[in-house]
Amino acid sequence: MKKNSYILEAQSFLKNNPDIKSFDIVMHDCNGIGRGKIIRRNELIKIYKSGRQFPLSLMGMDITGEDVPETGLIFNQGDGDIKAWPIPSSLKPIHKSKPARGELFMNMHDIKGNKLSTDPRNQLEKKIGEFKKKGISFRAAFELEFFLVSNELDEYGKLKPAKSIIGKKSSRRKTDVYSVDNLHGMLPLFDDIYEASVLANIDAETIISEYAPGQYELTLKHQNSILKAADDILRLKRIIRAQARLHGVTACFMPKPMEDVSGSGMHFHISLYNKKNKNIFAEKNQKKINKYLSYALGGLSKTMGESMLIFAPNANSWRRFIKGSYAPISPNWGIDNRSVAFRIPSSDVQNTRIEHRVSGVDANPYLVALTVVSAIEKGFKNKIDAERQTTGNSYLKKTSSKNKIPTDWNSSINLSKKSLFLKETLGPELHKAFIAIKEMEYNKVASTVSELDIDLYLNAI
Repeated sequence: MKKNSYILEAQSFLKNNPDIKSFDIVMHDCNGIGRGKIIRRNELIKIYKSGRQFPLSLMGMDITGEDVPETGLIFNQGDGDIKAWPIPSSLKPIHKSKPARGELFMNMHDIKGNKLSTDPRNQLEKKIGEFKKKGISFRAAFELEFFLVSNELDEYGKLKPAKSIIGKKSSRRKTDVYSVDNLHGMLPLFDDIYEASVLANIDAETIISEYAPGQYELTLKHQNSILKAADDILRLKRIIRAQARLHGVTACFMPKPMEDVSGSGMHFHISLYNKKNKNIFAEKNQKKINKYLSYALGGLSKTMGESMLIFAPNANSWRRFIKGSYAPISPNWGIDNRSVAFRIPSSDVQNTRIEHRVSGVDANPYLVALTVVSAIEKGFKNKIDAERQTTGNSYLKKTSSKNKIPTDWNSSINLSKKSLFLKETLGPELHKAFIAIKEMEYNKVASTVSELDIDLYLNAI
């Protein structure tokens, strides 16, 4: 978008929203956390004209906001300034905030105007551009699973499902999966989420009561832009979190907030289209897959192990991967099979797609999409055929795959650190920063004496 168009976008927004006096300007770091500032109405046009400077260290923080010197983005470069610029069409109103507010997504550049390779969104945009030059486009969508929990912990200091806004009922035992009455208990909140989504131009669709007490899933319409699909999921998380607060509950995006129930994933649906706008995964015989889909599945399977840190980036992420949990534990695939990593959903021929079921809801959608697209590309380039389809309950079957996946966070960090695929996918600077951040976070967790430590060992040894 040219600068004049930038300014017209901002001017039009201000004209149509005279009640908005302040804006959140937001960038997303390696963890997908929104970081930025609040600006006043009179500052908006200037940001569209000349950007806004931030310290480089913003892209080198861990999940707590603490600097990670090993990223090379802190003192090695003097923590100099970088410049954030508005992302076109990302300026939106924030629903039901008092006073009314706006929100603007930004991406990161150096002072000369070059996009920074340590910004995950920039790297995804670059990869999409490479496919575009080859005449390939994407259609994509994320699914968002989350919990609504009480603002108060239970008697054991653990999270508990939120009571219904209407009726004030809750249960730690009943899943109420697909219960419409259960949804009605939270209807005022869901109505506000939908209303806010409309204002933000997010195509939020079906909401269901998921497979755990207090757990829900919200699906989004497939987009012709992976970037928009990723932008939407991050903005939607902020919307849900804000609206939940207004209704007196907490929106929880931990993948495994309660040990005795299912965890929350962030499934990613993707299909590829050629210059003639034909789905290259489509196969007339629905019981077969064509060579392109086979190569895509082959690339995803081969790289899944070394990419697990992208899909499961935090300590809590790994508590989700257990047998029978609907979270995949092997790099397998199947047609309409929810126990595998890569599912080919039932659909008409033209909508054939891959549902990537690996990522937890805590993963950065820009990095998830980038890694999935790069794995598909690797499958195409090297003509990596998919292994035999998994049928039935994959949890009961021994995997014959040579593509093993790590079983814990530390192993995942070490494997991703050595991965040439991941280094090429992220780029050397982002790869270095991401690994350094995860190593620092791991060391924090590993060196913490937890309540479980005390419970297990204080009086036993």
